Amino acid sequence: MTDDVMAEIHTGLQLHISGDRAGARERFAALWERIGEDGDPLHRCALAHYMADVCDDPADELAWDLRALAAADSLTDERAQEYHATLAVRGFYPSLHLNLAEDYRKLGDHEAAKAQWELGRGTLGALGDDPYGTGIIAAYDALATRLGIE
Repeated sequence: MTDDVMAEIHTGLQLHISGDRAGARERFAALWERIGEDGDPLHRCALAHYMADVCDDPADELAWDLRALAAADSLTDERAQEYHATLAVRGFYPSLHLNLAEDYRKLGDHEAAKAQWELGRGTLGALGDDPYGTGIIAAYDALATRLGIE
């Protein structure tokens, strides 16, 4: 089964990767208008997660990352696996908390950043022993340095 919304999100992601942040932001905003705050949690989580990456204002980035986290909290493994059989919602949290920690750091709220970093560190066991997992762990280590966490 194909998921047209996830395909559209992927198209927006490809715009971002190719350097067209504004085009990706426009595509994501239009898609958000269609799916809305009460739409499918998988769609909301993925879309908000990627929308945060194309925001220029750190406060907007934080708002989108908070939407992604809220959507993940209402997402089930069963729904995630309808899209891809290997997905487990617990695997989303390391990246979601890392992004929130970085958002708070950019905004100068180091206490909130450290709190999100701690929450995220507690979820790292959900990552696989693969390049993605290794990259997320490296990003946590780099953020710890920026936050002055020993």
